Amino acid sequence: MMNLIADTHTHTIASTHAYGTVMENVHEAAKKGLYAVAITDHGFAMPGSPGKWYFENLRALPRYLEGVLLLRGEEANITDFDGTTDLVPKDLDSLDWVVASFHKPVVEKLLGGREPTKKQVSDAWLAVAGNPHINVIGHCGTAEFEFEYEKVLPEFGRNGKLVELNEGTFSSRRDSVPNCVRIMLLCKQHGVPIIVDSDAHFPTRVGDCPHCQKLLEEIDFPEELVVNSSVERFQAYLKQYTRVFQNKVGGG
Repeated sequence: MMNLIADTHTHTIASTHAYGTVMENVHEAAKKGLYAVAITDHGFAMPGSPGKWYFENLRALPRYLEGVLLLRGEEANITDFDGTTDLVPKDLDSLDWVVASFHKPVVEKLLGGREPTKKQVSDAWLAVAGNPHINVIGHCGTAEFEFEYEKVLPEFGRNGKLVELNEGTFSSRRDSVPNCVRIMLLCKQHGVPIIVDSDAHFPTRVGDCPHCQKLLEEIDFPEELVVNSSVERFQAYLKQYTRVFQNKVGGG
């Protein structure tokens, strides 16, 4: 089974539907021998999101805990079909890592009870692809937000966005699994890099992605396209697309 050295989508009690602390998530990452973990609590548009100064003050977190590289992150919400997110400009100086995701509670008022069209979702994702602050395209296989995969996925690759395979899909979004298989096959076909994440809402889930690993094994997905399958690949991505290594604190 493919090795994973980082988990870049995890939640803490700051997202009020999650149940662990930063320290507990990091401790679990260290226990499992991970090189890095990102704390990515929900942006302000999500019900039950963190308090006003939470993301701005992430700079208070140490860069390393228990030997694990700690990435200060956010799961930003896409708030409309123009690709707008709830990222706050003043918070960006404190963030190393941003996952962008669609969540139904954030956009349902725009829809008036209707399902979004593939074109609407595609237009939003194409705008997100051009956003330099975003690293990860979060759980984009979600059945409620299907898009024109063949058109959009190559744009993610061209813009340095990592398409996420999310372990939480297999427990909370099971109807989305076929979409995830299709997306992974297209990423394989087009050489689009991906990242495998737990989306942990409880500490013991950090770094635990057996269903994702099994899926990738079944479709013979190339390990070289999985950015968190080796420290070297992950460091190379950080160096190119984040400030972590540029600030000379990511190595070692």
